[in-house]
Amino acid sequence: MSVKLDHHHRMTLLKIFGHPLNHNIQWRDVVSLLGRFGEVHETHRGNWAITVEGETTSFGTTRTRDLSEDQVVKVRGFLRACGVTPSELTAA
Repeated sequence: MSVKLDHHHRMTLLKIFGHPLNHNIQWRDVVSLLGRFGEVHETHRGNWAITVEGETTSFGTTRTRDLSEDQVVKVRGFLRACGVTPSELTAA
């Protein structure tokens, strides 16, 4: 999947794929980034869900400002499934 990303989105991706795991990734930044890949919406239970090509993935509760470790791992997996890899980020 080819998606055009601006500087802010690339910085968010670097945080998501960073090692050691970054604990300071805000939901608003991730929601903005995920909106480039598909339709993002908040469910009635307070979860963020993204729909890409008819498939919906939920990323868990958003009761805090920052993503939990599990949520960061899940977002990483989603991005890899969309064809985004850390090596592409350093080349951009």
